Amino acid sequence: MKGKTGKRYSEEQIIRVLAQVNNGEKIDAVCREHGISEPTFHRWKKRYDGLTQNELAKVKSLESENARLKRLLAERDLEIDTIKEVFSKKW
Repeated sequence: MKGKTGKRYSEEQIIRVLAQVNNGEKIDAVCREHGISEPTFHRWKKRYDGLTQNELAKVKSLESENARLKRLLAERDLEIDTIKEVFSKKW
């Protein structure tokens, strides 16, 4: 992961970075190794601390399901509006 300054890290990579600190390494050393700032590290910790790879996969699955349901709801609302518009016109 060295040399990734300015790049996005995957969630799996972020969890590995957090695990290094949980295993006893110092925050500043880990941040320097991966080319991230301490505020970035703490933001990641706030969001991802305590998640395992399995839990992360479950969260991703739930997020994609939620996005799919929101899309279906938006399509249904659009259909309802279209039907209302058609029936509101006088022939």
